[in-house]
Amino acid sequence: MFGYIIINKAEMKFKEFDVYHSFYCGICRDLKRKYGACGQIALSYDMTFLAMLLTGLYEPETRTGSCKCIAHPFEKHRTSNNMFTEYAADMNALFAWYKCRDDWQDERKIWKLIYGRMLEGKTGKLREDYGEKLKRISLLMQEFTEAEQAENADIDTLAGLFGQVMAQIVTPREDEWAENLQTFGFFLGKFIYICDAYEDVERDIKKGTFNPLKVKYGSPDFEEECRTILMMMMSECCREFEKLPILENVEILRNILYSGVWGRYEAVHEKRVQQ
Repeated sequence: MFGYIIINKAEMKFKEFDVYHSFYCGICRDLKRKYGACGQIALSYDMTFLAMLLTGLYEPETRTGSCKCIAHPFEKHRTSNNMFTEYAADMNALFAWYKCRDDWQDERKIWKLIYGRMLEGKTGKLREDYGEKLKRISLLMQEFTEAEQAENADIDTLAGLFGQVMAQIVTPREDEWAENLQTFGFFLGKFIYICDAYEDVERDIKKGTFNPLKVKYGSPDFEEECRTILMMMMSECCREFEKLPILENVEILRNILYSGVWGRYEAVHEKRVQQ
């Protein structure tokens, strides 16, 4: 379901991209250190945004370095690591495990079952480190799964449940910024869920799998209604973001929120209107 919280590289300066990629590589190193190669497979740009958001807000000590890896074997690349790249790595591994579980339940993909079990073993310590948070996330994910299995066609209900999950993920502490982060995460999560449903609706109709937008697909107002809802969600998300006292790498974060998140939606939309 992730893959939407990405940069618009065409509108980013080279220096900004280097900083952004250094956090991506930093999370990759934390995943390898804590979860091995199976953790690195779960690496996503979405969690790079999370690490940079929390770094900009809390300004922790960040260690910079350089390294080579399988993806970049011939030249060293910059890395940035801090307590929030590690937190992002933990959330990355946790959510990859949930995704494997859901894919196995929905489509019986055997490799997802195997990979999910590998991650389950590796992420056992997370239950100790993030006990209460994981309890809340687990209850929300269970409610979310049950709603999808019951084929609850109310997209606002389903998007809201996923929004509550994201609210937990983007809020690492119970402090003065927790309420802002939770509201920010809630609307970001709703945006992601609706975008995902919008992108997959044709495939789900063909495969006969659940999608809350299936009942509206094909109506004259479908495209306009989806865009309006998505704009409302991202507007609320950006409003909360601008309340946060973030200075460090703020232009990179704005590039993602005001432009990058729309990339996949625009690609799907253009393809559909041209058919």
